[in-house]
Amino acid sequence: MLNEKQLEDIRILQHECEREDFSLKLNWETLRSRTGVNKNDFLHYDESKLVGFLGLYDFGNKVEMCGMVHPDFRRQGIFTKLAQEAIESARKRKDKLLILNSPAQSSSGKHFLSQLPCKLAFSEFQMKWSETPLVDYEDVVVRPSQREDEETEVQLDIHCFQFTEKEAREYYQRILYENTLKTMMIEKDGRAVGKIRVDHSGGEAWIYGFSIFPEFQGKGIGKKVLKKVVTEQSQHGYDIFLEVEATNEHALRLYESCGFKTIERQDYYQYKGM
Repeated sequence: MLNEKQLEDIRILQHECEREDFSLKLNWETLRSRTGVNKNDFLHYDESKLVGFLGLYDFGNKVEMCGMVHPDFRRQGIFTKLAQEAIESARKRKDKLLILNSPAQSSSGKHFLSQLPCKLAFSEFQMKWSETPLVDYEDVVVRPSQREDEETEVQLDIHCFQFTEKEAREYYQRILYENTLKTMMIEKDGRAVGKIRVDHSGGEAWIYGFSIFPEFQGKGIGKKVLKKVVTEQSQHGYDIFLEVEATNEHALRLYESCGFKTIERQDYYQYKGM
């Protein structure tokens, strides 16, 4: 688990790197609540100054890798060293795909990835809500998740995000310790048919894990839920964000219809050297 000084050092380094007009996806809700036996965080200090960081994040059958090096310390082999250590740690997780993440606007990230055995797998849009009048959501039921909802949450991740059962159960246990993350269940006729998660950090609200069982999709439930959650988060003063894969055109249209606009793109590369 990262200590408070390390977390603050990572935050400062991220701020320095993002001066180049792109955003790094460091999954702060996970960084603050690391658990398990795998080594996931790799740090490089120059004396007392953190100048390089790389993190691994387990999501279902994938391990995502994202990192950064201070602009003044690049071309010194720091990120190569961190990446080698991280790849060795990822190799120990059997039957996992290693996915390397880089902001589409990062020229240094693209240059580094061009030297590795990897290929572009997919892109993900980061979207921000632009204030838009939202109506016709009053009849939808969204409530806080309880421990008795565990099985429903697990099954939603299996059916909607292609997790294996083992991965879904491990993921459920892990996010129980993410203090900034709130899971809400979506009900239809008294039955939980979906979920939506909201993470609060830095004055922002990020929507995650939005899923509805396949047999209840296409009935307008998702759009009403999104309107309700966005309205509530906006009333609490949050800027609202979410992420969606470029290949998920249905979700992209849904979010756009509710006032979300693309602000950035993240590219994901599958590593071929496992």
